[in-house]
Amino acid sequence: MISYLFQRLFSILISLFGVSILVFWMVHLIPGDPALMILGERATETALQDLRKEMGLDQPKSVQYTRFLSDLAQFDLGRSFRTRGLVVEEIFRHFPPTAELTLAAMLFAIVFGILAGIIAAINQGRFWDFATMFGSLAGVSIPIFWLGLMLILFFAHRLQLFPVSGRLDALVDLEIQRRTNFMLIDTLLARNFPAFFDALWHLVLPAVTLGTVPLAIIARMTRSSLLEVLNQQFITTAYAKGLTQWKVVGKHALRNSLIPVITVIGLEFGYLMGGAILTEHIFSWPGLGSWLLKAVEARDIRPIQGGVLFIAVVFMTVNLVVDMLYAWIDPRIRIAGD
Repeated sequence: MISYLFQRLFSILISLFGVSILVFWMVHLIPGDPALMILGERATETALQDLRKEMGLDQPKSVQYTRFLSDLAQFDLGRSFRTRGLVVEEIFRHFPPTAELTLAAMLFAIVFGILAGIIAAINQGRFWDFATMFGSLAGVSIPIFWLGLMLILFFAHRLQLFPVSGRLDALVDLEIQRRTNFMLIDTLLARNFPAFFDALWHLVLPAVTLGTVPLAIIARMTRSSLLEVLNQQFITTAYAKGLTQWKVVGKHALRNSLIPVITVIGLEFGYLMGGAILTEHIFSWPGLGSWLLKAVEARDIRPIQGGVLFIAVVFMTVNLVVDMLYAWIDPRIRIAGD
């Protein structure tokens, strides 16, 4: 297990090095002059030259990248030229709302995805199987922005069941002290239960929007994996012992079918981090995605580089945890790694 862990950590370092090269060059390939976009069209040429020098844009690209790596090794992501704040501080300030949204979307996807997959598998070839698979296909095909707008139009405007945007109602927000910036946790720490349920209510539509595609994928994978396990000999033996269908599925089949599902869940976390940018924009959610989108619009180089690298680190960390869990469940991976 230890050698397998070191192999994965080494591969993560190599991947991060590749991401650093990719994000550095992609940012510099974006059309437009960063200094001009930050200062505006009325800025003087002297002011533009001074800002380019401050941003290091007057140096060769190789020198800029070396400096970028040097700062990165010291965990220094620089300052935002748009807000003048430290990028690291801004990332950690905006990450909790994104993490809260992502975790809620993943919980929604896992619970309902696995449940839908089980229902489809035990009803193979019948109505619920076809209905689940059709719903999964539709879920994978629907664009996030369209789904988010339709949910707002129907549930927020027409039925007025859920709020349109934000994390809390404006008056409630003023009463909450931000300790962790996880709104559900902060409202519970303040013992403000009306605010907690208000925060939970604001979370529903964004979480459903973001979690629909992973739900569809998890449902299809659960069905496929569960059907494969249900055809094995030990399941036939369990039925022969007189166990009910739900007991066979819940106690014997499901656990053995979850190994590939766990892998999919880890991969889908990366999709959620990327999809959060659109979702946060649609629902005016003040998270990392909205902050990163503003940085891209302003061509603020340091926040773009730091934000993308941070998302890559989070994604790789989650996949490392999933891989370790996978290795713990399936000893064959540990043996192969050793």
